[in-house]
Amino acid sequence: MKVIGVTGGVGAGKSEVLGYIAEHWNATVVEADEVGYLVMRPGKACYSSIVDLFGTEIVKEDQTLDRELIAKIVFENKEENETNIFIVEAALLIEDKYDEICDELWYIYADEETRMERLKQNRGYSEEKCRSIFRNQLSEEEFSDHCDFEIDNSDDFEKTKDQIQQKMQRMQIDEVM
Repeated sequence: MKVIGVTGGVGAGKSEVLGYIAEHWNATVVEADEVGYLVMRPGKACYSSIVDLFGTEIVKEDQTLDRELIAKIVFENKEENETNIFIVEAALLIEDKYDEICDELWYIYADEETRMERLKQNRGYSEEKCRSIFRNQLSEEEFSDHCDFEIDNSDDFEKTKDQIQQKMQRMQIDEVM
């Protein structure tokens, strides 16, 4: 099994890319930002179950869970998983050092103009809000410098699909559909 970390700026189309991969390859996709913080905080639904499962060594001094340690434990025996690809998507993938548990990091890129248009249309953001968010994220160069593979999702999604298919062929991973 290959563990791939996926990142990119807001509005780059990461969800669309991940949905396409999950639909066409034997891939398990976890959007870390969606699940991790809400259910793993002290007193929340999964906290005690996670501590019971992994042991108290995963609890940090401030009582939050050490997500990096949990990831290392989970991925130690990745051959036992029944999936060809395990994809972790996280906004702070690089900053949170997911590269330590991933075989590869992928950067989903879209030019700033495209991202801004998507955010205005899909989320109703103003141009000022978009620019504020962009300033608080890594630059395109920083994303690119830290990642092993880049998917340009600025144009028609058919072109994006072609890039993904070529990468999967190079990784020798067959489509399931």
